[in-house]
Amino acid sequence: MKKTAFITGATSGIGRATAILLSQKGYQIIACGRRDERLKQLEEELKTPVFPLLFDVRNREAVTDAVASIPKAFRNIEVLVNNAGNAHGLDPIQSGNPDDWDAMIDINVKGLLYVTRAILPIFIENKKGHIINIGSTAGKEVYPKGNVYCASKHAVDAINQGLRIDLNEHGIRVGAINPGLVETEFSDVRFKGDRDKAVKVYQGYQPLKPEDIAEIIYFAISRPPHVNIADLVVMPTAQASSTIVRKEL
Repeated sequence: MKKTAFITGATSGIGRATAILLSQKGYQIIACGRRDERLKQLEEELKTPVFPLLFDVRNREAVTDAVASIPKAFRNIEVLVNNAGNAHGLDPIQSGNPDDWDAMIDINVKGLLYVTRAILPIFIENKKGHIINIGSTAGKEVYPKGNVYCASKHAVDAINQGLRIDLNEHGIRVGAINPGLVETEFSDVRFKGDRDKAVKVYQGYQPLKPEDIAEIIYFAISRPPHVNIADLVVMPTAQASSTIVRKEL
């Protein structure tokens, strides 16, 4: 039976790049996302069997129903990539939008928890599994106006550590990949579609690409069973911290 990878946020950025790479490596893909048309496009593009799941990770009932709908041919899930996440706004707390706070906490934290909780019975029953949580350098430090987004990614860091402890007795590997600046739709969402602001984030240096992170994810999950990459931080060479980026182009 083919190995299966369950990937959230698979319709763009790191999630999409990971789905494509793992498909090329022979994995069946359970591709999860909120955009039906993009899921269909991805399904047509991938080289191996695909089971698309259209749901919002913020909706606990929808997550539970989606996982319950997975057919037997795809239930040999060996890899869970918790990639779905977002940033909304870049404001000091005193002028921040509570709706933005809710969106970040609901998706980045609660969504990750809902999906993980739904998949874990499969891992525990099979006595194997590998969870990759996509964190951020924002989970390792705090930068101006990043308050709640940074808090949500610090939560991912803590959950990653807690999962590794709680699942140790079951032989389930748990690790986090924490990227710095990756050129995706991230900034488009953060700046609510303001393309001028979004484009400027990636100008003047060479940012990471989604494919760079996908390759790291594949490296992590392809290590021998006794090896677990527990926590990895990766940034473009031009980046030293969230606020220090050398403009080189």
